[in-house]
Amino acid sequence: MKAAVIGLGVEGKKAVNSLLRHGWEVYATDLNINIDLDGLDLPMLSMNMIDDKQTVSIVGDDIVIDLGFTNPYAIEECDAIAISPSMFGGAFAEKLLENGDLLSDVVTRHKDIFTIGITGTNGKTTTVHMIKSILENAGKKVLVGGNGGGGFSGYYDLILEANEGEWDVLLVEVCDMTLDFARYCFDFDMIGLTNIGNDHMDVHKTVANYKNSLVRFFKDKTIFTAFNQDFNSDFKDSAYQTIPYFEYQDELQLVGKFNLLNAGLARAITTEIKIPKDIIKSTLYDFKAVEGRMDVYKINNADVYIGKTDNSDALASVLAENDFYALFIGTPRRNEEHRLDILDVAVKYNPEVIVLFPGLDDTLDIAIFRLNSLGYMGNIITVNTLDQIIELVAEYSHEDAIFIGGNGQDTIIDIQERIKLISEKLH
Repeated sequence: MKAAVIGLGVEGKKAVNSLLRHGWEVYATDLNINIDLDGLDLPMLSMNMIDDKQTVSIVGDDIVIDLGFTNPYAIEECDAIAISPSMFGGAFAEKLLENGDLLSDVVTRHKDIFTIGITGTNGKTTTVHMIKSILENAGKKVLVGGNGGGGFSGYYDLILEANEGEWDVLLVEVCDMTLDFARYCFDFDMIGLTNIGNDHMDVHKTVANYKNSLVRFFKDKTIFTAFNQDFNSDFKDSAYQTIPYFEYQDELQLVGKFNLLNAGLARAITTEIKIPKDIIKSTLYDFKAVEGRMDVYKINNADVYIGKTDNSDALASVLAENDFYALFIGTPRRNEEHRLDILDVAVKYNPEVIVLFPGLDDTLDIAIFRLNSLGYMGNIITVNTLDQIIELVAEYSHEDAIFIGGNGQDTIIDIQERIKLISEKLH
């Protein structure tokens, strides 16, 4: 079997890796000749590259990559096509839907599995892992994946994996930017909404537009929304079965009121599918924070809170629960300046120190400018290495609380691992 991958962004590169891993031949293309190929699992030493300064062709075992142009004849030879979710809804995608060439129309076994989708601005990954743990403890065979930003291998990998095994439940994390794409590719039986927050406004433009995308996504499905969720009245329609969920009332080992709602959603969904209450309760009691998500470690006197909080609502939910002496904030990509509004939230809580580090990109310059324009009067420090961050954590460890978060999941995981080791040695 041979597949064409159109677009080599995050999902495109994950699709290439998954297809090759599952034994497919791949033709991949991106019109950007300068696309970053990091993240592709390619045996580059065995590949030939042809570069005419305007286009690049890379040829290797089981794969051809064209950059700067697309070869329509190569696409026609393919059995299936994987497009970037961001292309969905455009003219090219519509043509594929007419022909039934999208990978999810060619490889279809996943549509026969009971499928739960979890979407929202914050808390998706934690909620997905909570539900997975509950279902597995109840003896279910669960296949989990979806949104690449959640640390999974992408939607196409989930489709390919589902085609090769026997599963009781398919559990999909759905990014809020890919709702229409995910609705087309998967046959959801239940959908849980964690929350609606202020993120990806470069795509949605307004929260109202985001809500309208959710209305389309929810149509004809059983949906779970928080009791206090904005727009709940918009989700009450004869086309939906809407089930409310509430904050979890039993004991958790996770920090933050936001995790009470995540656990409440996990409990509501698993209760609806008849998982015994004792299994739900014991699983959630034992549940530990997902790697890179909010957790707390003791360093000397300080509680060090660490976790990805890459939008203003996520950061505000953490800062509202404690008085932090220092905030360490990872910076966003240069083309994602909308995410700098996390600094607006940071300044609102007036910490003594804000430490900036490169999260997804080294955009320290624009972050400093933003803080100065906000009139922040505290101490601004910039660091570039993990060792520098650890040194400052040690310096501030006799204060009550320190926060480390912002953008850059991989960087934050690295920091988290170091802090955890130090905390275990000290305590």
